[in-house]
Amino acid sequence: MQANILLIDDDASLCDLLANDLEARGHHTRRAHSAEDGLRLLADDNFDVVVTDVNMGGMSGVDLCRHVRARHEDLPVVVMTAYGTLESAIAAIRAGAYDFITKPFEFDHFSLVIDRALGLHALRREVARLRTGTGESASIAPDLLGRSPALERVRDLIARVADTDSTILITGESGTGKELVAKAIHDASARKSGQFVAINCAAMPETLLESELFGHSRGAFTDAKAPRTGLFVRANQGTVFLDEIGEMPAGMQAKLLRALQERRVRPVGSDTEVEFDARIITATHRDLETEVNEKKFREDLFYRINVVRIHVPPLRARGNDTLILAQKFLERLAQQSKREVKGMSAAVAQKLLAYPWPGNVRQLQNCVERAVAVSRGKEIALEDLPDDVRDYQPSKVDLVGVDTNDAITAMPTMDEIERRYIRQVLGAVAGNKTLAAQILGFDRRTLYRKLDRMNEQNASTRTTHASSSNNNTNNAVSSPATEQPKSITPPTA
Repeated sequence: MQANILLIDDDASLCDLLANDLEARGHHTRRAHSAEDGLRLLADDNFDVVVTDVNMGGMSGVDLCRHVRARHEDLPVVVMTAYGTLESAIAAIRAGAYDFITKPFEFDHFSLVIDRALGLHALRREVARLRTGTGESASIAPDLLGRSPALERVRDLIARVADTDSTILITGESGTGKELVAKAIHDASARKSGQFVAINCAAMPETLLESELFGHSRGAFTDAKAPRTGLFVRANQGTVFLDEIGEMPAGMQAKLLRALQERRVRPVGSDTEVEFDARIITATHRDLETEVNEKKFREDLFYRINVVRIHVPPLRARGNDTLILAQKFLERLAQQSKREVKGMSAAVAQKLLAYPWPGNVRQLQNCVERAVAVSRGKEIALEDLPDDVRDYQPSKVDLVGVDTNDAITAMPTMDEIERRYIRQVLGAVAGNKTLAAQILGFDRRTLYRKLDRMNEQNASTRTTHASSSNNNTNNAVSSPATEQPKSITPPTA
């Protein structure tokens, strides 16, 4: 997309180089050599992205970020910083910067960061347009902390569907904040004055779950000494959030389907049905399409709850949101525990950004809580982090020191690389085949076909190995030992 970009740096030659590259890519640029000049240009013109150095004479890039956020809340700011000054970049992120890039950098990488910032700006303008057109409040999902494009897409969907009564299915890994999304939908809707009632379908047996959802009459079962109103009726004019609906027992699925179709429930032990008017939002970390194919979840119920789907991205897909969340957790936990911890070292920030966070936001919060509890100073240090976060190293293929012929012998075929990558993606998304197919660029049928072929190949390989093992045993005396080729450990997700 063509954009108007403001470049601010006291190094005029760098400004010229960046401007030439951006203009060659079809953008318009204006240049300023101090933060003060940049603010004057911002007052006179409309920009889509601001790019600024951190350390300049006069006002710093961090202070500039604060001024931009105060006057142009939706305008993304990208800060540039030299090696060794990551602390300044983190300060800029806290002050409202969208992203930072470390000097020296490649123009292609710089352009990629700019494109992402432009995408965010376009999305924010669309959300603002929707708010203006529908009379929505100025704040969508304030409890969802972060400014990554992945999270902005979630906010955009929340803004679009909040004032409808469509049933919503929220998907995502455990710990990503699915209940926060459900609550944000409720708070942005016309039902916000009604109750928001949440229940975890995996936390109770079928009989108790039915009683909780539909209610019961007096004497319906032991200890039912008084009638009880179910959550569907209790949330009248409000919202019912059914978390982990993929764990719901099969018998209860049929009863829930009827309740959603008829918009009425029958309390346990009663002959009378009661109408309800509540919006239904469901959530799961499971791949429900696979569950339907395997006959573990009712297909008719799936289509009933899957009117609008919102996928909450994992923390590893949200970039610098990790630092924003970590700083917010740090401030809150330090206040609660009356500790003097104010921030984190640059090394800690790098570790938090590099770690894949399989437990997502919940794991990050626990990590920060632990670090605040054991910290001895005003800043979290590396030794304060849990061992798995502190010692994490991204895995990679290393051919250094490997003989070329051996490396060629050990290098996998394209078919093997595809099989490895499919396994890595499935592991990264906890076996969710629908999400894996989206990441891989396949439709689900293609993925299932490839998985079936992989299973057949694995079975064939096991048979071949078993036969080879028997032959080796029979020829152990007469056959000389042969050297096995060296292998290269494949990358892991």
